[in-house]
Amino acid sequence: MLVNCFTIFKHLPIRVILQTSQQLLKVERKSLTLPNFNFECAYRSTVSQKMSSENVLAGLDDTQVKLMQEECILVDKNDKNIGSASKKECHLLKNINNGMLHRAFSVFLFNTKGELLLQQRSDEKITFPDHFTNTCCSHPLNVEGEVDEVKALGVRKAAQRKLKHELGIEPQQVPLEDFHYLTRILYKADNVPYDGKWGEHEIDYILFIQKDVDLVPNLNEVKSHRYVSQSELKELIASRAKSGTLITPWFKLIAETFLYKWWDHLDDLNSQKDTDKLHSMI
Repeated sequence: MLVNCFTIFKHLPIRVILQTSQQLLKVERKSLTLPNFNFECAYRSTVSQKMSSENVLAGLDDTQVKLMQEECILVDKNDKNIGSASKKECHLLKNINNGMLHRAFSVFLFNTKGELLLQQRSDEKITFPDHFTNTCCSHPLNVEGEVDEVKALGVRKAAQRKLKHELGIEPQQVPLEDFHYLTRILYKADNVPYDGKWGEHEIDYILFIQKDVDLVPNLNEVKSHRYVSQSELKELIASRAKSGTLITPWFKLIAETFLYKWWDHLDDLNSQKDTDKLHSMI
């Protein structure tokens, strides 16, 4: 029973632990069934670890911190759903280095001119702030509807939700049936600027859609946005070192491998689908 109490500590808020600690520490050692167990030491260690975990969010944007509570879908290296964890836990570098992997998606939205919509992530973002990337990058959540794996329906629903949240694109402008799920990539990256705290380790579903849409960007998510042609994107990436432009690692990987081939087939995306394969880019 005593050991179970310590196990529970790590799931409690600091306030609750502190409020109950004095009573717990009054237990007489002679009444313990584990005479060599240091109750106070275990308690202090648990509190220290809890405070350290919570402190990684200190000083960060309140809205982005709240989003860290969302429950992402944990997967194994074969993309099998094995549970869930908070967005914070999924992006902590210490967990990533221990193998934690979660499901994600990247949307590439093109207008009818064939131009790709890019966004620049806001300065408030906890991971990869100020970076240019594809139209929308996020995660399906461990909620009803978004865990549905048939034809990547859950991922497509999540994409529709996040396009509204980040760019103000109304769901009726991006119908679920018009998303093309092309393939999946596995990648891993430390945060930039490097902080030793955050990173990415995802199985990323690639979604293409071609629509003319109305944009109302959420400035807490998106610093700027632009449509680019293939030549303009190639120049943006090629000149990034000279210009100081930051590019997210997953977008750079996709651009260097598959993007332009897919882009050339916007009128025949079904021919580009490779949904049975998971491409490792680690």
